[in-house]
Amino acid sequence: MASKPGILTEWPWTRLGNFKYVVLAPWVVHSTYSYMTKDESERDLSYLLILPLLLSRVIHNQIWISLSRYRTAKGNNRIVDKSIEFEQVDRERNWDDQIILSGFVLYLGSRHIQAAHCLPWWRTDGVIWTFLFHAGPVEFIYYWFHRALHHHFLYSRYHSHHHSSIVTEPITSVIHPFAEHIAYYLIFSLPVLFTLLMENTSILSITIYLTFIDFMNNMGHCNFEHIPKRLFSLFPPLKYLIYTPSYHSLHHTQFRTNYSLFMPFYDYVYGTMDKSSDSLYEKSLVREAEAPDVVHLIHLTTPESIYHLRLGFACLASEPQKYKWYLWLMWPVTLWSMMITWIYGRTFTVERNVFKHLKLQTWAIPKYTIQYQMQWQRESINSMIEDSILEAEEKGVRVLTLGLLNQEEGLNGNGDFFLRKNPKLKVKLVDGSSLAVAVVLNSVPKGTTQVLLRGKLSKVAYSTALALCQGGIQVYTTSEDEYEKLKAKLSNEAGNNLVLSKHSAPKTWLVGDDLSEDEQIKASKGTTFIPFSRFPPKKARKDCVYLSTPAMLAPKHLENVDSCENWLPRRVMSAWRIAGILHAMEEWNVHECGNMMFDIEKIWQASLAHGFRPLTNVTQLKPN
Repeated sequence: MASKPGILTEWPWTRLGNFKYVVLAPWVVHSTYSYMTKDESERDLSYLLILPLLLSRVIHNQIWISLSRYRTAKGNNRIVDKSIEFEQVDRERNWDDQIILSGFVLYLGSRHIQAAHCLPWWRTDGVIWTFLFHAGPVEFIYYWFHRALHHHFLYSRYHSHHHSSIVTEPITSVIHPFAEHIAYYLIFSLPVLFTLLMENTSILSITIYLTFIDFMNNMGHCNFEHIPKRLFSLFPPLKYLIYTPSYHSLHHTQFRTNYSLFMPFYDYVYGTMDKSSDSLYEKSLVREAEAPDVVHLIHLTTPESIYHLRLGFACLASEPQKYKWYLWLMWPVTLWSMMITWIYGRTFTVERNVFKHLKLQTWAIPKYTIQYQMQWQRESINSMIEDSILEAEEKGVRVLTLGLLNQEEGLNGNGDFFLRKNPKLKVKLVDGSSLAVAVVLNSVPKGTTQVLLRGKLSKVAYSTALALCQGGIQVYTTSEDEYEKLKAKLSNEAGNNLVLSKHSAPKTWLVGDDLSEDEQIKASKGTTFIPFSRFPPKKARKDCVYLSTPAMLAPKHLENVDSCENWLPRRVMSAWRIAGILHAMEEWNVHECGNMMFDIEKIWQASLAHGFRPLTNVTQLKPN
């Protein structure tokens, strides 16, 4: 929002939320009905094709969003190093409002301007005139209008909303108040109106012109430089005809320079070109990909999780992962993406963060949870993980955390497989089990004397049960098999606190992935469920307390956080991910994988010392 919002700041359909697209429904229905019912000679194809054009613009913008986030995460050719936070994501989540507005303009023009009826597919002269009118009147008018927007009166009421984003993303280009967008559409509609008056416009001239505007807008607001220097060397005057991302980036950091739309020509003419434009361009072009200190490996979970990645839909990535009803419309794309990962895939960078002096990156293995449970997929998955480890080794990464990759312990022995195969690894492999155990232990309500352990036994489950029994807390289990396995791991003294009982049910449950709804129903009213696994249980009781999976709230000095980690709230990180950061910060030059466990109390105190905070105030929970 602008610092002093003016009139017509809010978009008319804001209150409709995700249902805002219904405002175009009458036009879509009418165009389809008209085309289907009229004689072939009276059908208006240009009217019918407005909807596909709008959809293509949405896809075009989304491609730029994903590409930009991928490139800036890797770091090569990045322009500005400042962070993007949730506040910017929330402000820019309505980037598609301008596409709805363009739909209104196109539908109204198609119906009420006689020359816009039944347009031909192509007119060469119309395309030429369209771009001549753009290069002339549009660029000139926009330059002076843009300068006017930087006058205090208009800037504080409208344009400051756009400039709230110092670090730009492609969609930043269209984040303006409603009134400002109306002015832009009046300016950009001039070439189309002129060619309509000249009766030489066509379906493709309008399509190409709108695509051109989207392309240039998105390209110029990327935070990485990608216009090759050789292009300007072959044709030097081109520097006056086309801007670069670094050129426009200076407008967002300096505010009073580089006002031009797509052609810097008018900045040169009127003396508003930033003198550092060329040097920033040169510097950005040669910037190499970033070498991280810590890498966090993850994989895709549910079929829809691909949209919740930071490279996917920004609005979904900025919220805890949950099912959205409208994603069923994307099932053809979802199935296609799943098939691609089954056939081929390689690790890719999805996110970068900064923690004090540490550079952090998150890499994704393009495999879904269900694939980890298939024997015939295990060799392929392990090969991808090993390739990622060796790549991290080559880049000089200090710590690599295994993230969600070891939910199936038989897959690679909690990472031990890679250590045995590559005994001379300098990069330290950390599965984060010690901090996960510490978080679970510190989530148990004060004064608790009994807990029920329910779920698939894992490294975290064994270590948690051992710590509780040694601390004098009775650990109940309802499975004889689980009881025998746990008993074998405990000393005689600690083993006395392990209880096999199918009837007694403590009011604190430590639960794993496979907790069923039927089992939850058997719990007493007010039971506290504490997950020790990476996946939260499906909540079946409203009269019970469900805590988060092992995680902690990140401190403010963790920068560039604009997406959520799976099901966790904003700025909350899983214990497995935090563990890698702590190992690097404390310079613990040891592996923590396989059967190896780090000192639980030591890593817990280190997490608190570095600003991480528990999610629950356990003193407020009622003990058994």
